[in-house]
Amino acid sequence: MWGIIGTWEMALQGIKKSSSLLENGNTADIAIIEAIKDVEDNPNFTSVGYGGLPNENGEVELDAAFMDGNNLSFGAVAGIKNFNNPITIAKALSKDRFNIFLVGKGAESYAEKNGFEKKNMLTLKSKEAWEKRIKDIKEKNLSPYDGHDTVGMVCLDKYGNITAGTSTSGLFMKKEGRVGDSPMPGSGLYVDSKIGGATATGLGEDIMKGCISYEAVRLMEEGYTPQEAVNIITEKFNKKLIDRRGTAGAFSIVCMNKEGKWGVGTNVEFPFVVSTELEGTKVYVANFKDNKIVYKPLI
Repeated sequence: MWGIIGTWEMALQGIKKSSSLLENGNTADIAIIEAIKDVEDNPNFTSVGYGGLPNENGEVELDAAFMDGNNLSFGAVAGIKNFNNPITIAKALSKDRFNIFLVGKGAESYAEKNGFEKKNMLTLKSKEAWEKRIKDIKEKNLSPYDGHDTVGMVCLDKYGNITAGTSTSGLFMKKEGRVGDSPMPGSGLYVDSKIGGATATGLGEDIMKGCISYEAVRLMEEGYTPQEAVNIITEKFNKKLIDRRGTAGAFSIVCMNKEGKWGVGTNVEFPFVVSTELEGTKVYVANFKDNKIVYKPLI
């Protein structure tokens, strides 16, 4: 049994490609990297990779993480500029014993020394969006912050290997050096091949207030189904944020266990993509209504 689940509709083409890889016997680490690279390479997806929306200075800073559920190896980069496919850099770091999470200039130095592709990740489209937002902030007194749709995936192969990965350009107009939950183990992603994996997307500043990806895996280990696990997390975490802070930022979580069963939790309208050996590839949209998660096919 193989399966792969990803956040947002932008994951569709990458998941289709990786489903073929999984069906043909490729492993979860290869399949998830190819799926995430597909999103990173598409400039139409302005919250990930090439064409990602810039920070307050007009620079594209990227975050990415990779985790291998077999040995719990983890690698991540944050605030990296001018390098293509940060997910591949994160995966390379996961093979090391030390220095597995690098940021800013340190991440860029590592990438250059190890031959990763240098590239200006700012497109004309994202530059124009930045210029418009600067103008709107001054003229319309609008909030600068918008756009934080991380691509996150969990992947299971025929051999029982499970991996998780994330990639994002983060919050549009963020402060230079700002990092959200996406590359943070436990918050943005977590995976254990003996149990399952999970990954989150949404407002990183709120998601980091709870280790919801780790919590999903912990609950699955206790015997909850993936959907039961995210139901518990969504209701409790949303309530906790509102009780303690008066508001809860947008957050969503997807997970898959070692049997290929999956679940999704969200406190907003949230499209996601799932593909399994038995179900094929489908896009759903989920909503949080009356403290329950409901979803229906989108495509």
